[in-house]
Amino acid sequence: MSIEFKIPELGENITSGTVVTLLVKPGDTIEKDQGLLELETDKAVIEVPSDSAGKISEVKIKEGDDVSVGQTVIVIEDSGEESTSKTPAAEETEKDKAPEAPEQPPEEKPEPAAETKKSAAPEPTAQPEVSTSPETKTPEVPHVERKDAAPASPSVRRFAREIGIDINLVPGSGAGGRISIDDVKGYSKLLNRQRAASATIHKGFEAEPLPDFSKWGSVTHEPMSKVREKTARHLSYAWATIPHVTNHEKADITNLEKLRKQFGTKVESAGGKLTMTAIMIKVIEKALKKFPQFNASIDMAKKEIIYKDYFNIGIAVNTDRGLLVPVIKNVDRKNIIDLSVELTELSQKARDRKLSLEEMQGGNFSISNLGGIGGTAFTPIVNSPEVAILGMSRSAMEPVYINGQFEPRLMLPLSLSYDHRLIDGADAAFFLRWLKEALEEPFLLSLEG
Repeated sequence: MSIEFKIPELGENITSGTVVTLLVKPGDTIEKDQGLLELETDKAVIEVPSDSAGKISEVKIKEGDDVSVGQTVIVIEDSGEESTSKTPAAEETEKDKAPEAPEQPPEEKPEPAAETKKSAAPEPTAQPEVSTSPETKTPEVPHVERKDAAPASPSVRRFAREIGIDINLVPGSGAGGRISIDDVKGYSKLLNRQRAASATIHKGFEAEPLPDFSKWGSVTHEPMSKVREKTARHLSYAWATIPHVTNHEKADITNLEKLRKQFGTKVESAGGKLTMTAIMIKVIEKALKKFPQFNASIDMAKKEIIYKDYFNIGIAVNTDRGLLVPVIKNVDRKNIIDLSVELTELSQKARDRKLSLEEMQGGNFSISNLGGIGGTAFTPIVNSPEVAILGMSRSAMEPVYINGQFEPRLMLPLSLSYDHRLIDGADAAFFLRWLKEALEEPFLLSLEG
């Protein structure tokens, strides 16, 4: 029997991608959960596994093609092995209807018809009905909290990790709550629906049609890359929904720069590079502890402020595909050497197209450093659902009036953009002043940390 393999639900808000690598060809024999192709989505490359075993009879795509969720890309001749896409209820029903199958012992009698209907009636755990609150009308995604490791195979864990799903929250539909790839897909689909429902409150404007530019001269049309398309959508959403304000400040980093150069070789021996960005990550973590409103998110649908007790910092990285923002997790548990090494590794992975979605999710606050390029100030856009972002521009020697005379000092321009729904101007001014003092007097990090 021929089975049409279609691009499955791949993660939150992912509807399409570009085929980077085909892992199979016509004539290949494959197993369930074996990778069929590598797909580049908005910001990550995901290996798409098969949900059936069999022999590849046709490949309908080639490397470089754009494909959408639900599109048939490969035809598989079924080997007779059951697909992982079958639910426990469906498997039980098939056994009832075909007791002579090899998996069914000859002496075991099929269940009564009434029991068959009963077992087939419930929906699978992985795709429950989405409940909505009468007040918010936002879908509620059911999930489980586990103390022990989630019951799932390594391939299922890898698939969940690559599409940015926490496997420990996914309800399992198998025996003993075992999680299948279809359970992960179903959970991801519900997350998409929840996000779409909560985003409807921000709709209300339509795109204006563009003029025919070719009337005034020759033009060239070039499709957006997946990263550029995602960036455009996300930043448009952030700018349209967040009332932005940006405060500016300058910090004297003359003494800090001497320390950075002094200890740079020690960090290099550990495999990292001691940059001002790496130092700033630690400074920001301390600032978030002192100013918790900057370590929060706003849920307008539920009219709630969500304060976070963890400290994950996103770092904007410029690549040949566009801007990517890998996230360094649990900054409070790492020293500056650890952060320097991890920042170096993540930056390289971003440029090599090896970042997973999981490595770009969960950020609380973002840092964008344009100092290596130039500029004296800019107004970064808040990376929703975060509420603030710090921009760093190029440091420069400036005359500063100290003790009755001007002295040359190395000044670092700082630009803090924030969500004015939660953060007031005074809050931002205090936050920036604290950053300035911490950079000028690093002992503050230990004194107040």
